[in-house]
Amino acid sequence: MTAGSTDSTSIDPAERLPRYDHRAIEPKWRAAWEAARVANVRNDDLAEGEQGTYVLEMLPYPSGRLHMGHVKNYTMGDVITNVRRRSGERVLHPMGYDSFGLPAENAAIKTGGDPRTVTEGNIVGIEEDFEHMGWSIDWDRKLATHAPDYYRWTQWLFLKFFERGLAYQKDAPVNWCPKDQTVLANEQVLADGTCERCGTLVEKRNLNQWYFKITDYAQALLDDMELLEEWPERVLTMQRNWIGRSEGARVTFTCAALGEDLEVFTTRPDTLHGATFFVLAPEHPSVERLAALGSPGHAERVAAYVEATKLMSNIDRSATDREKTGVDTGQTITNPVTGREIPVWVADYVLPDYGTGALMAVPAHDERDYAFAQAHGLPIQRVILPTGLMPGDEGGRDEDLPLAAKAGVLVDSGAASGHTPVDGAKLIVEELGDRAEFTINYRLRDWLISRQRYWGCPIPIIHCPDDGAVPADLDELPILLPEVDDYQPKGKSPLAAAEDWVRTTCPKCGRTDARRETDTMDTFVDSSWYFLRYADPHNQHEPFSREAVDKWLPVDQYIGGVEHAVLHLLYARFFTKVLHDLDMVGFREPFANLFTQGMINLDGKKMSKSRGNLVEPLAYVEKYGADALRTYILFLGPPEQDADWQDNGIEGTRRFLDRLWRFAQTVALEAGTDGGAVEWPSPEEVATDDLSRELAAAAHTAIRKVRDDIDPRFQFNTAISALMELVNAGTKLIVTDRESLTGADVPMVRLQTARAAAQAAVSLTQPFAPHVTSELWDALGGTHGIWDEPWPTHDEAYLATDTITLAVQVNGKLRGQVEVATDADKETILAAAKADPKIATQLEGMSVVKEIVVPGRLVNLVVKPG
Repeated sequence: MTAGSTDSTSIDPAERLPRYDHRAIEPKWRAAWEAARVANVRNDDLAEGEQGTYVLEMLPYPSGRLHMGHVKNYTMGDVITNVRRRSGERVLHPMGYDSFGLPAENAAIKTGGDPRTVTEGNIVGIEEDFEHMGWSIDWDRKLATHAPDYYRWTQWLFLKFFERGLAYQKDAPVNWCPKDQTVLANEQVLADGTCERCGTLVEKRNLNQWYFKITDYAQALLDDMELLEEWPERVLTMQRNWIGRSEGARVTFTCAALGEDLEVFTTRPDTLHGATFFVLAPEHPSVERLAALGSPGHAERVAAYVEATKLMSNIDRSATDREKTGVDTGQTITNPVTGREIPVWVADYVLPDYGTGALMAVPAHDERDYAFAQAHGLPIQRVILPTGLMPGDEGGRDEDLPLAAKAGVLVDSGAASGHTPVDGAKLIVEELGDRAEFTINYRLRDWLISRQRYWGCPIPIIHCPDDGAVPADLDELPILLPEVDDYQPKGKSPLAAAEDWVRTTCPKCGRTDARRETDTMDTFVDSSWYFLRYADPHNQHEPFSREAVDKWLPVDQYIGGVEHAVLHLLYARFFTKVLHDLDMVGFREPFANLFTQGMINLDGKKMSKSRGNLVEPLAYVEKYGADALRTYILFLGPPEQDADWQDNGIEGTRRFLDRLWRFAQTVALEAGTDGGAVEWPSPEEVATDDLSRELAAAAHTAIRKVRDDIDPRFQFNTAISALMELVNAGTKLIVTDRESLTGADVPMVRLQTARAAAQAAVSLTQPFAPHVTSELWDALGGTHGIWDEPWPTHDEAYLATDTITLAVQVNGKLRGQVEVATDADKETILAAAKADPKIATQLEGMSVVKEIVVPGRLVNLVVKPG
C-alpha cells in the first residue's frame, strides 16, 4: 500500500466520490441477500445438542399496510438478529400473519367482498412493505393462521384440550359487544368497560359458550414467573394482578326460603360475627328465584335492577367513589356462626366472576360494605378493636369505622373474642366444621373462546342428540370454513346459515341429524402457539415435533406491545404449560426474554386509521431510503417509551448516513481497498501518529459501547449516538482535512488505521442500515458480504490516553472544560482549570471558598463576591 499520489491533493475528493443513491442501492442488496439465503436457517444446521437462537416479534394482523409501530418493532428484532448472527449464533427469525379475526370480516361486510379476499389482498401489500424495509426474515417458514394447513393443527390442539377436560361448554353470563355482535373474553374488555377492538360499551348476556380451563393453571402461571427473570416487572405485575391470588375461606350460609345453601369466599373469616347482611351479584343464579318468593313489588324491583346492571361496565360497578345502589330481595339467610337471620340484597358492586358471586357483608370492617350499609340503613356490628382499646375509647368508637386492618383483637365473636384476627379466623373456621374451609381463590376466570363470527377457526365439535358434544375425527381435520353469502353479525354465527355444512353425521353413533358447532374460536387461540409452528412449519403429521421445538425454544428474545400482557402473553404461557404436560415440549415458558416497546405517536396522539393520522412507511422509504427510516425509528428515544414522529428527524438520520458514506468512500479512494477486512495496526504503531491514535480511540470506544447498548441493553438510540460520534470523528480527521491521507509524507499506519476505522464504522452500522453498509463494505474491499463478517470486538489498548478532559463548574454550573494529564494531581488540575480563559472570566472579582475535584470527571469551584 502506498500513500496517495501528490497530484491528487489539488482535487476535491467529494467530486470523485460515487453518489449515495438509495433507490439503486437498496433493491440491489435485497436481491443479493435473497440469492445468498442470508436469513434462512435449517433445523439440520444445528448439531446434535446444539441450541439455536430464536428472535421473534409479535406477528402482524393483516388489516392494512404496515404502520410505523410495525417498523419500530420489526427493526428492533432485525438489529438483534444481525448482531447475534454475526456473533456466531445460528438465528431463527421468522414471520407470519395473525390473519383470522374481526377486522377482515368487518371490511368484507363494508366492501361487499369476502374476508379471505380482503385478508389475502392485505397480505400482498404487507409483504411489499416487508420487502422494502430490508428485514432479514426467514420466509421459508412463513405461516398464516387462516390457512387450512395451519388451522388444521389449531383444531387438533383444541381436541387435545378437550380430551384432558380443558375445553368445555357451559351456560354463563358473558361479555357481549353489541356492535360486533359477539362475545368477548374478560381480557378483551377494557378498564372502562368497552370492547378493546371497537370501543363499544360491553353488555352482559347469558349464553352457552366454549371455554378453556386456564384456571387449572393459575398457580403454575404465578409460580413459573420465577423463570421469567428477563421480563419487564410491569408485565409480570399486570399478570399477577389479573390472576389475583387470594387466601381465605369458603363459608356456607343456609337460605331457608330457597331450601338450599349458598357459598361465599372471604379473605376475612375472622369478621364472620360482624356479617349483618348478605349480597348477591345481579347475575347470580339464585337472584330470580329469591325475588319470586317475595311480594310482586319485590320481584319487579329486583328484575328492573338486574336489567339496569346489564348496561353497566365492571369498572363502573367496582368504582369505590360511586353511590352504592342495591335492592332488597325480601328474603333472609342464616349467619352460620351467630344463627341470626340477615337480609339478602342484590347489589351491582358484587361481580359475578369473583369468588362465588355472593358475599357476606361486614360493614364495620369493609369500606364498600360500610358505604352500602350507610346508604340503605343496614346494621353495623363491630367485631375488631385496635389492640389495647375498649369500646368507646378514642380510636374504638363507631365514628372511627370502618376499621379494615387485620391488626387488633376480636370482640363479640364468641370463642374467638380476645384473639388476634389471624388466630380468630382459625378458631371460627374450625368451629364451623364442614361449613367452612380455608382455600385459595383466583380472580382469573376461564378463557371464553367462542365467537359468533364467521372469520375464525371452526370449533371441531359435533352436537349429537344422543351423545352430546362429540369431538370430530382427527382424520376429518381441518374442518374447513364453508362459503356463506352473508357475513353480517346477527347475534349468532354466520356459519349457522350454512345448513349443508352444519348438518352432519355423529362420529360416535352414526346419527345423521347431528350438527356442527357453529361458533368459531377466539383469534387469540391461533396466536397462542404460532411461535411453535415456526420451528417445524412444514410438518404434515403433527403441529410440530418435540425435537424441532426443543432445538429452538424457548424464544430467546420476544418483542411486542405491553397491551398484550393479559391477553396473548398470558394465553401463550397457558398453552405452553398444557403442551408441556402433554409431553409435546420440553420447557414450561415460551419466551425467555421479553421486550415491550413504546408506541409511535404523531403530534402527541396515537397513530390510528380512525384518527386519520397514520404515517405511511413506504413514502419515507422512497424519499429517504429504508436505512434512514430504520435508523431514525430507533434513534427517537428509549425504545420502551412512546415517541413522537418528526419529519425533520428522519432528515437528520439521512444526513448521518450521508456522512458515513463520505467517510467510507473517502477512505476507499485515498487509502486503498486491497485485502478485504483490514487488521488494526498495533497499539504501539498507532501511538506514533496523533491522527491514528485519535481515530483508533474513537473507533474502539464505539465498538465497546454499541454492542452493549444493542444487546442486552436495548438502548438503540444511544448506540446510534455512539456511531454518530465515530463518523463525526472520521469526518473531522479524514474528510474535512483533505491532506490527512493524501500528502506525500502520510505514514502507512495512518492509512491502515483509516481503513480499519472506516470498516468498523460501516460494520457497526450494518444492523441499523444494512443496504448502504453492504455497499460501503464492498467499496472498502470486503471479500464477502458484511452480513457474514464477524461482529467487531474492541481492544482496551487503543483506548489508553495520556490526557483526559474534565468538566469545570463554577458554583455547580458548567462553565468550561480543561484537558490535563491522566495522572495529574489535584493542584495541577486546579491550576489548569483556573488558567482557562473562560473560567478566569468567571472568577474575576470572586473569592474561591471551596475547591472540589472529582477524579476523572469534574472540577467545581465554589465562589462568592470579594
